[in-house]
Amino acid sequence: MQAVIKNGGKQYKVQANDIILLDKMNLEPKSSIELDEVLALIDNDKIEVGTPTIKNAKVKAEIINHGRAKKVITFKKRRRKDSKTKRGFRRDFTRVRILEIIK
Repeated sequence: MQAVIKNGGKQYKVQANDIILLDKMNLEPKSSIELDEVLALIDNDKIEVGTPTIKNAKVKAEIINHGRAKKVITFKKRRRKDSKTKRGFRRDFTRVRILEIIK
């Protein structure tokens, strides 16, 4: 069984034992959470789509650790104007293991 969940404005297609990176949550490692914004459930060839979410459907997950992603550099240069900008950004994330999908 697979589920499409929403977290932090992004959508993730998950199944049991998947490890995904979600936006930073202020929770301790080894704690469990329930993600209740389930947009769709896929079970073999049967697909159930919510409007916008499926009632009573949840995804149980366990927090593994927290971290920061690799730096992304944005560089802007304007031709013939001697103008350039260099900035970096590192995303904070929480690594999560999906335990089960509850219908």
